[in-house]
Amino acid sequence: MQNKLRLLPSVDRALQNPKISAAATVYGPETVKNELRKALDSIRKEILANENAEIAAAEELIEMIADRVIAGCKIISQPSLRPVLNATGILIHTNMGRAPLGKKVFADICATITGYSNLELNLETGERGSRNIHASSLLKHITGAEEVLVVNNNAAAMVLALTTLAKDREVIVSRGELIEIGGSFRIPDILAASGAKMIEVGTTNKTRLSDYENAITTNTAILLKAHKSNFSVNGFTEEVELAELVKLGKKHNIIVLYDLGSGLLVKPATLPLASEPDVKSSLATGVDLLTFSGDKLLGGPQAGIICGRSELVKRLAKAPLMRALRVCKLTLAALNSVAKCYLDEATMLEALPLFTMLNMTPEQLHQKAQRFQQILRQHDVSVELTETTGRSGGGTLPDLAIKSWGVVITCDEKSQQKRSDFASRLFYGLLALEKPVMAILRQGELVFDVLTLEEEDFAGIAAALQSLTGHGCRQ
Repeated sequence: MQNKLRLLPSVDRALQNPKISAAATVYGPETVKNELRKALDSIRKEILANENAEIAAAEELIEMIADRVIAGCKIISQPSLRPVLNATGILIHTNMGRAPLGKKVFADICATITGYSNLELNLETGERGSRNIHASSLLKHITGAEEVLVVNNNAAAMVLALTTLAKDREVIVSRGELIEIGGSFRIPDILAASGAKMIEVGTTNKTRLSDYENAITTNTAILLKAHKSNFSVNGFTEEVELAELVKLGKKHNIIVLYDLGSGLLVKPATLPLASEPDVKSSLATGVDLLTFSGDKLLGGPQAGIICGRSELVKRLAKAPLMRALRVCKLTLAALNSVAKCYLDEATMLEALPLFTMLNMTPEQLHQKAQRFQQILRQHDVSVELTETTGRSGGGTLPDLAIKSWGVVITCDEKSQQKRSDFASRLFYGLLALEKPVMAILRQGELVFDVLTLEEEDFAGIAAALQSLTGHGCRQ
């Protein structure tokens, strides 16, 4: 046992190995030393745990140690947050960062975020200014809102509004709108966190205007309406339209707050969004306050946007909680860039990836899938075209089914189990790549929906699949 342990090199001796010393120049000496100590300790424990185990010769042993050190350094240095190729056909994929920002936004904000900026500098006076003006001016112009305030997400927007305007008071909400969005965002929980008292009215499927009016008391602060953005209720249903609720609020001098959530600013005529409420139309009803997300149907960065009556929004901006909820220069720069795209519909459809994808026809997607199929076959990967159904995702447009096309990897194995195992191996192999690919593993098949893929990535995916298949499933 002791003789085997003596074969282990000292730290100083191991550091003289060319591979380990080279790693020190890449990852830093301290990182390499730490990983080296871990590797030596691990091998020492392996020897002690199995005294009959054979140990490699000295030269082989040092090479094994070097490989472990380098592998450990790579794990440490590899960023946890990495780009992923989306082949799922889900446009606003919450697990993959929701709406992609695209290259134009990056180009727009690069100069602003790499150096100093006038984030809170008034360039006219040379004194301190407000960071909120950088996105609010454009958003006011686009939506017609009197005032706009940006916080870090829509949950924060709701908490800020309810805490500031309804703490220890009543908020009336329909039972049919006590919604939950992914990540445990629940209207009842948000109300509880704000210190407001929730008053439920109506039923799950039917709520009338009289239900709200009969529940109003002298302690009522807000009439709350929430957009059911991630599910739909059909059949024997009834809900109060926003315009009706606004009239009721004005009649009783009560604030009406609309949680629009999904954040569609305007409705481009060419896109399948006719049934989705948009910010501009909703504000036109005279609603007092409206909140929504920046990274869903708006197509921008994560943010919560509050717009509406100037006096109320300014009151929220001055609330102590606002300091904890404000956004950074990266978010404001990206939001401003995205908002500029809305000044021209053609620019919006071309520059914002979300709308570019939504604007593609089934015929265009079929041709795109054919081009992908051709590249895959050039890499000796056997595939067939398949019709697919894309989704908006991200808690938006639950009834929207997007006719799309994709490719499915084929295999000449006779056994269904072997074909399924093969597809599963490829699925996880693609996730392990330096630039991972998220495809669809469904019923023993691996499918790539081209709706959410860039053509510039086709060749890289094909090369990765060629390597992973090992020519095991050829045409």
